Order: sequence, then C-alpha cells, then structure tokens
Amino acid sequence: MQELENVAEFRFSPDLKDDLNKYGIKKVFKDGDVILNEGAYIRSIPIILKGMMKVIRTEDDGREILLYYVKTGESCIMSFLGGMHNDTSKVQAIIEEETEILFVPIEKVSLFIKEYPQWLDYIFRMYHKRFEELLEIVNAIAFKKVDKRLLDLIKLKTENAQSHIIITTHEQLANELGTARVVVSRLLKKLEEDGIVKLGRNKITLLEK
Repeated sequence: MQELENVAEFRFSPDLKDDLNKYGIKKVFKDGDVILNEGAYIRSIPIILKGMMKVIRTEDDGREILLYYVKTGESCIMSFLGGMHNDTSKVQAIIEEETEILFVPIEKVSLFIKEYPQWLDYIFRMYHKRFEELLEIVNAIAFKKVDKRLLDLIKLKTENAQSHIIITTHEQLANELGTARVVVSRLLKKLEEDGIVKLGRNKITLLEK
C-alpha cells in the first residue's frame, strides 16, 4: 500500500504492510462525517492514511470536550482498547477535513499483535502519545483559565490546518472546550480587541503566534 510508505509512523515490515493491504478496508470521508459514535461497538481500528479527525467526549448534559486529534499516520487508542475488549466506544470521532482511512478488522488487530512486534510497538507508541495529550487536557482544565485554553485551541487548529485562518464557529469552539458559547464569544471579542485575532463570519484569523 503506497500510502503506508509515505507515513513516518509506519515502520512496518513488508509482510505486515502486505497484510494491512490485504485485510484493511480503505475509505474516504468528508469534513463533518462521524465515523464512530459513543455507545457503538468497535469492529475495526482506523488508521489515518491522509487527513485528520478529532475525538470528543460528550457528557450527559450534552456538553462536549475535545480530547485529541488523530492525524496522518496515527490511530485512535480508544478504538484499540474498546475493540480488543469487545466494549462499546466511550468517545465520538469526527472528520475535520477530507480524510482517507484504513480500517483494520479487530480480529486481525489481535492476530497482528502476536505475529508482528512492530505492530505492538505502534500500539504502545499511540497509547503513550494519547496518554500525554489527555494529561495536557486534565492540566488545562484544572489549572488554566478559559481564555488561555481558547487561545491554545485556536493555535492548535491553525497548526493543524497549516494556515493562520481557521473555519469554525463560536459554538464549535465552545463545545470543544466544554464551555458556553456566550463565554467563547466574549473571550474572542477580547482577543480581537487585543490584536491577537481577527474575527469573520465562521472564521478566525490568528494575527499573533
């Protein structure tokens, strides 16, 4: 599979790449598509060949919070854990831009662990990466004010988009931060007054890195 050759995360043997190509199912999704819902059983593991998706958690009162982004060459460790234990998903995965995904059937994931050491290493590296990101989320919620978290999120989105302009709404940002839209609107207005961002219709321009 040519896509695997171009992704730094993949340090797989030719045999493993052949098996991924043989058993994996490749699909393309557009921005906004939901590929995994909370409460759904996990039948396959997504590996991002090209693009990006976000993983969020929804509370009983409807509030959401962004957990992490899954980018090219990465996978969602929540899918690994849920699928391996025949458990339902505790998160929702939403496509952020046109994205190509390789879905590896969960029964093959278990088989590859036994047959290919580099596959197990890949899983551990993904687990370590997500664990660090979740620690950052916990730290931000516990110790950072909402205005700092908002600016950090805007900077992260511009880095992901590789552009100083991002297309988003105040409500989307509020959902990802787990706060109210009116709070985000007020803080964005303050950031604009301070010359840090420029607000437009459903878009934000980051003026200061």
